[in-house]
Amino acid sequence: MSTPTTKTPSTPTPVLSFSPVDLSVPGRPVDLQVRVSAPATGTSLPVILLSHGHGPSNNLSSLNGYAPLANLWAAHGFVVIQPTHLTSRTLSHLVAGAPGAPDFWRSRAEDMTHILDQLDVIERAVPQLAGRVDPTKTALAGHSLGGFTAALLLGAGLTDPDTGNLVHLVEPRIKAGVLLAAPGRGGEAFNGPMAQQWPIIGAVDFSTMTTPALVVAGDKDDPRHFTDMGPDWHTDPYTLAPAPKTLLTLFDAEHGLGGIAGYDAAETTDENPERVAALARLTAAYLHTQLHPGAPTWQTACEALLAGPDPVGRAESK
Repeated sequence: MSTPTTKTPSTPTPVLSFSPVDLSVPGRPVDLQVRVSAPATGTSLPVILLSHGHGPSNNLSSLNGYAPLANLWAAHGFVVIQPTHLTSRTLSHLVAGAPGAPDFWRSRAEDMTHILDQLDVIERAVPQLAGRVDPTKTALAGHSLGGFTAALLLGAGLTDPDTGNLVHLVEPRIKAGVLLAAPGRGGEAFNGPMAQQWPIIGAVDFSTMTTPALVVAGDKDDPRHFTDMGPDWHTDPYTLAPAPKTLLTLFDAEHGLGGIAGYDAAETTDENPERVAALARLTAAYLHTQLHPGAPTWQTACEALLAGPDPVGRAESK
C-alpha cells in the first residue's frame, strides 16, 4: 500500500503526465486547459500550481512548457498543475478581442482559483490519481509574468490602471509560493522603454503579500526594458514584502534561470542544466518544508547546494 508523502523521496519517482484536462469556466472565451504531472506512487500528495510566463515561443508559454521544473517536482512527490493562460501565444488567434486582452492579468490569477475549485474534477480525470491528492497542501510557482500572477495570489495588491481601484486577488488556499524572476516595483524606478506598454507590471503593491514565499532572482538578470535598477529589481518581491520571505540569488543566472521554460530552448540566454536541476531541487525543498512544518528538507538542500565549495547561489531570509 502507498504511504503518505511526508518527505521528498531520495530517489526520484517515475512521473505520469496527462494533458489536456479541460475545465469549463463560465465567461472565459475558451475552456481552461491544464497539464497534470504526478509521481507514479505515493498518497497525500501536495500540489504545485505553475503559472507560465510570456516569452516569444508559441508553446513554452502554455501547459506544454516548463518541463524541466514540472518533471522534477513531480518526481519528488508533488502534483504539478499547469494551466494555459489566455496570454499564451497558442490562444492569440482565439482571444485577441476578448475582454482583458492583451494582459489578461485578472484572468491569469482567476485561472488558479478555478483550478482549486475543480481540483476534484482534475483528480478524477487523470488516470491513477484519484484519492492521492492532499488539497490542504497547495503551493504556487510562477516565472516572469507568472511571478507577477503569483504575487497577486499570495496577497499583493494591484492598482487597476483602467479604474484606479486597488484590487486584491489573494487565494487563501495557497499556503506558500515561489516567484521565479518576477517583476519588481513600479513608481519612478519603472522607467524602461517597455514600462508604458505594460503599465500593469508596475502597478503591484508588495506590502500586503503576506503568504510565505521564496523569491528567486538571477544576479545577471538585467530587466533594462522595464527599469534601470538592474538585477536587484527582481528581488523587490522579497525586499518590499513582509516576512516570512526567503531570497535565493542564483549566481550568473539570467532571466531563464538556466533554462527552466523548456529543454534546449533557443531563447534561453544562460543555458545551464546543472543550475536548473539545482533550482528545481531547492524550490521543491522549500515548498516541502513550508507544507510540512518542521521538515528539514530546505535546510538540507541549502547545505548541499549553497554551502559547498562551488555554490549555485546564496539564500537569506526574514
